[in-house]
Amino acid sequence: MNDSLVHINEYLDLLFAYGPVWVYVVVFSACFVENLFPPFPGDTFILAGGGLVAVGRLDLALCLLSVISGGLCSVMLLYVLGRKYGRSFFIRKDYRYFSASDIYRMESGFRRWGVLLLVFSRFVVGARSALALVAGIGRYPVLGMFMYSLISYFLFTGLVMYIALVLVENIEAVAGYFRTYELVIWPILIVLVIVWVVRRIGKRRKAGAA
Repeated sequence: MNDSLVHINEYLDLLFAYGPVWVYVVVFSACFVENLFPPFPGDTFILAGGGLVAVGRLDLALCLLSVISGGLCSVMLLYVLGRKYGRSFFIRKDYRYFSASDIYRMESGFRRWGVLLLVFSRFVVGARSALALVAGIGRYPVLGMFMYSLISYFLFTGLVMYIALVLVENIEAVAGYFRTYELVIWPILIVLVIVWVVRRIGKRRKAGAA
């Protein structure tokens, strides 16, 4: 993440020649795209934006607005798609990375922990897109979906911006913390997926033997 942060900072710096408005547009776009095409490094753009706020090159309020609105737009888009096409469509399609069994499992968790899952969705790598689709499929209230997602984005973005503002002089250390975060989370997710695949194969074998 250190290298990507440096490259993104250089890229955003070049955009200043055309005016800061284009930097806000890029930050917005990055946060919009990250939910549609994970694992796009949207977090790195947020961190870079926070660093530019810290040195006075971007406005804090406008940067927060760009990040939060970009992320919320794509989350709500996925929610609308889930709501429009419905449960039967996605179960029938049985996508490889959003299978029918995934939907059943997530629906069960959503019924029990819906509010908490949405409030902390922005902190969980790789879960935001699926949660938004499941919320739409389950016709979770639009206002609740929007408000809880807004809270999640505000908390996460506020935290990242605060880190950048306080530790701008040690930005490499901050990038290291994010790298550690990703290094810890992704292996856990991979292990969970492997365990799930093994269990699924085992169940199929038992069903076949029966």
